[in-house]
Parts: sequence; structure tokens; C-alpha cells
Amino acid sequence: MLNWDEYNVEENESAMPPPVAQEVITPEVEAAPAPQAAAPAAEAPAVKPTGSAAAKAEAAIANLDVSAGLEELEMGAARLTVDDKAMINCRADLNQLVPFKYDWAWQKYLDGCANHWMPQEVNMTADVALWKDPNGLSDDERRIVMRSLGYFSTADSLVANNLVLAMYRHITNPECRQYLLRQAFEEAIHTHAYQYCVESLAMDEGEVFNMYRELPSIAKKAAWSLKHTHALSDPNFKTGTHEADQELLRNLIGFYGVTEGIFFYCGFTQILSMGRRNKMTGVAEQFQYILRDESMHLNFGIDVINQIKLENPQLWSETFQQEIIQMILEGTQLEIEYARDSMPRGVLGMNAAMMEEYLQFIANRRLTQLGLPEQYIGAQNPFPWMSEIMDLRKEKNFFETRVIEYQTGGALTWD
Repeated sequence: MLNWDEYNVEENESAMPPPVAQEVITPEVEAAPAPQAAAPAAEAPAVKPTGSAAAKAEAAIANLDVSAGLEELEMGAARLTVDDKAMINCRADLNQLVPFKYDWAWQKYLDGCANHWMPQEVNMTADVALWKDPNGLSDDERRIVMRSLGYFSTADSLVANNLVLAMYRHITNPECRQYLLRQAFEEAIHTHAYQYCVESLAMDEGEVFNMYRELPSIAKKAAWSLKHTHALSDPNFKTGTHEADQELLRNLIGFYGVTEGIFFYCGFTQILSMGRRNKMTGVAEQFQYILRDESMHLNFGIDVINQIKLENPQLWSETFQQEIIQMILEGTQLEIEYARDSMPRGVLGMNAAMMEEYLQFIANRRLTQLGLPEQYIGAQNPFPWMSEIMDLRKEKNFFETRVIEYQTGGALTWD
């Protein structure tokens, strides 16, 4: 066989026909033995870069400043300590993951990895048959499916954009950033799941994915989210001042407290209620997994917000608190309008009035989590089964079975 010691040995020209073009011998081709009379050619000298290119490369390496690009971090040779870390405006090296300061952030990253799933693992056969059957679903039920996929198919893309283009740059803690990377991937999985549902059901993809620009109840939610989260996407935005830090906090609350904490819950409830009635079970199963992911995102975001408040109490002024309360109320009203649009009549054991109370209950919960007073006094949860799904660490199956905790979506075990 060919070996590298013989690679440059020329064959006897008399033993081979004159080549038309230079022949390249690959390692897969077995070389023919050289005739005994052939004398080995002189070993070719090693090829080196010539002229100024080599000199420039050597000079660049010789003059390389190992601290270049780290000046703004004010780094020295001292090793990182826990006390050097902070949630925002941290001057420590962000490349050093340990020692952990926020163990809860790392645990959420581990939990997210343990909850991994992929859309293709969900069987959509029954959904396809039901969707194609003219008598399979009522018009109101079809409306709910279309509205939910229409909103969520682009909402999670907006969420991912805000994560990658804004939040990741300004959260200056590596273990929290580690979770944000996991969350960004989960948002991609969610968008994939909606696309998988749309494709499986042979829906009009243009209609579904452009719904956020065509239907007012969906467009308003998307516009509100963009209004309260776009400022951080500006490449020139920097934290470090009172106003900028409050803008970051405002973004986080709009993002986690409203977009993921309120805007998602009407659609989740509707689809999961459909699954409980053994309808569109594949779509419902995917929403079930997505809800568990989103519940973890929400809890992570609330922890980040409260940690920033703890480390920067000057940001949490009375005026700012009133502004945040107003944001929560606006988001709640937008979701109530969406509920009325997507559910003009009673369906699936619920109606718009019940959903309104549920959303007020959710809004009170968000306010309490942020340390703010409830605004909808006496609001109750008309859908207690939703609390079970969100609060328990185990998946609950809606079809008279139970799902035990799992490590990956492909390892689901049904009792």
C-alpha cells in the first residue's frame, strides 16, 4: 500500500504510458511496485511561505497581546471568585463558568437538558385524519387550532430573536448565559414544532405564519412585545446607567412577565383542553411539552429579574413599579381581546368570560412573583387542571394514563 515515505517517489517513466495530465494518487489507490531499475528521485525540499507574508505572520505572533479584547473587563491575573460575579454590569471574565454564584441558574440549565424532546417524536396520524374529516371538528375548534398555530409560530421566533440579539449581550453572568443558550435552542424546537404541525395538517403555511401581520388580535400582541423589547437590540445600547439598566429590566419583564408569562396562556389552555377531550392529541402533546419548557423559562426569568432588583435596589423605584403594573395590565387586556377573538362562542367547556378570569388570575400571579400587589382582587382559576400541568415536575397525560418523568422525549414511558 501507499505510504507517506513513498508518496514523492517518481515512477519509472518507461513503465507507464506518457501521462496526458498529472495523476494524483489517493490513499485509497494501491501503488504499483516500482521497477527495480528505477532510481529514486531526490527528496523534494519542504515548501515554505515566501516573502513578506511569512515575515508578517511571524511578527504578528511575536507581538500578540494576550489581553487584547479584554481591556473593558479590567482583567488581571487573579482567579475569579464568586464575589466577582453579578447579574448585570459585571466586570469579571464572562468566559469562566465556575465558581457558580447562582446555582439555581445552572440547575435550570440541567433540567432543560433533561427535558429534551423533538417534534418528530410525536405521532400526528390521528390529528391528520381528524383535521381532514369534514365532520371531525367544529368551526370553533378549527378556529382555535388555526389561531394558536398562527400566533405561536412567529411568537417563539420573536422570543428567540430577543434572547440572542438583546438579552444575552447584557446578562453578565456565565451560568445564566448557559441557560439562555439552552432556552434559545428550545425556542427553535418550539418553532419547529409549530411548523411540523402545520405541515402535517397540510395547512396554508403562508396564512399561518403571516397571521401575526393580518389578524388584529394577534398583530397587537406581537406589536406590544416588539415595543417593549426592541430597544436592547440596538447594537449601540449599553447598560451601566440608571436609565439603561431600567430599560433592561423593563425588557426582561415585558419578555418574561408578559410575552411568555401572559400571552401564551390562552392558546395553551385552549389546545390542552382540546387534548383532554381526545381531539388533536398530537398537537396537544406538543403543546404539553412546550408548556413545560415555557414554565421553566418563566421561572428563570422571574429569578433573574428579582436578582437584578436585589443587586440594584435603586432601579426598583415607586414610579418604575407603577410602570410595570401598567405593563402587566396592558398585556392582560391584550390577551383577553385575543381570547374573545379566538373563542367568540363557548367551546371545549370554556368561554371568553372564563378565560378572562383565568388571565386575571395569571396576571395576579405574575405581579406577586415580582413583589407587586395584585390588581384583580378575587380572581380565581377556573381551570385548576392547568395548574397541575404547570406546577408539577411530571407530565400528566390527558387520555386516562400518566407519564412518568423522562430524560428525553424519545424515552417517554406511559403507564
